[in-house]
Amino acid sequence: MRFAWLRTKEGRDAPASTRAGRLTLIAYNVIWWIPALLPLIGVISYRAGFIAFLALTVTRALINGYRINLMPALAAERLPLRQPGA
Repeated sequence: MRFAWLRTKEGRDAPASTRAGRLTLIAYNVIWWIPALLPLIGVISYRAGFIAFLALTVTRALINGYRINLMPALAAERLPLRQPGA
């Protein structure tokens, strides 16, 4: 709830509350889970699935670390790849 005071102070919603924001967030999470599920159903090897899942997890961690630590507060709030209420 780092940016909750900004929303209440200025009377605006987070980007994830819009239709495009919700779709972006859903796609962001589905893409993250695909490499974890494909090896389980035999589409790709376990090694390829692990490498892809690891790469996506590291990328998400870097994006979140940048958003939390380096971006200005207003720009970080507008980033569509953040969880609502986080």
